[in-house]
Amino acid sequence: MPHDRLSTPAKLAAFAALLVVLFGAAALAGAAIGPETGDGRATAGHEEKPGAHGGGHEPSAAADPVRGLAVAEGGLRLVVEDPQLRRGRTERLAFRIVDDHGDTVRDFDVEHTKRMHLIVARRDLTGFQHLHPEQAGDGTWTTRVRLGDAGSYRLFADFSYRGAARTLATDLRVDGAAALRPLAAPRSTAVSDGGYDVRLDAGAVRPGKEANLRFTVTKDGAPVDTEPYLGAGGHLVALRDGDLAFLHVHPTEAGHGDAIGFGATFPTEGRYRLFLQFQTPDPPARVQTVAFTQVVR
Repeated sequence: MPHDRLSTPAKLAAFAALLVVLFGAAALAGAAIGPETGDGRATAGHEEKPGAHGGGHEPSAAADPVRGLAVAEGGLRLVVEDPQLRRGRTERLAFRIVDDHGDTVRDFDVEHTKRMHLIVARRDLTGFQHLHPEQAGDGTWTTRVRLGDAGSYRLFADFSYRGAARTLATDLRVDGAAALRPLAAPRSTAVSDGGYDVRLDAGAVRPGKEANLRFTVTKDGAPVDTEPYLGAGGHLVALRDGDLAFLHVHPTEAGHGDAIGFGATFPTEGRYRLFLQFQTPDPPARVQTVAFTQVVR
């Protein structure tokens, strides 16, 4: 009678062949996905390469387009001593950066001429402040801050540690009823808090592609030759409307006689608030701040 089943040796041979095929497919998939990084993210088949930026080193904009969405990342955590502030009062704001063991981190790289940059903005993207706190011997950073409006504010600690750029963020609360404001409509011109006219030329900005943002500063119709600020022609902070993601930007033009330029990659469609700061030579020299709304589509 003919046998309708395979013999035992044939079965074993077929099973071994199937295992070879399965393990081969898994190996190919693993190579395509790449190894997992220390913070749980998988790389796309290649290692992240750090690049120079303002005296420190950080991942490329394409690999790390946004930061500042978490209070802890990469083995570091932001701890604020007291996140509750009183409206209209100048108060002491203290915080620390701690590691996975809860130990306070004391050593930071110099980036944009400073070891720590502190950004504060209300949730409706008003009340922007850029502060440079001082570090005590125990590693605590402190600064004086005054918030005139009630509401929830986002605090960003922006720094470089062991060659990697970091932006950790948490919320501050200011007592009282908050009258939130709608995001300002996009315009190509704006006036700084010191009365300087600033024009933004960005062209068509697409998500995922680096945009060239050029800011031209004038006073009474005449071009202004700005002074260096934080090691560049100016300093730009870009925040995404909604989650207040902190975008990577890098200076491209110094602002001497022409424009202050930055390269920025907007990861998604939507609206972003751009906060430009530059220093003017008028005696006394002071830092100017101006804000723009950028639509990405």
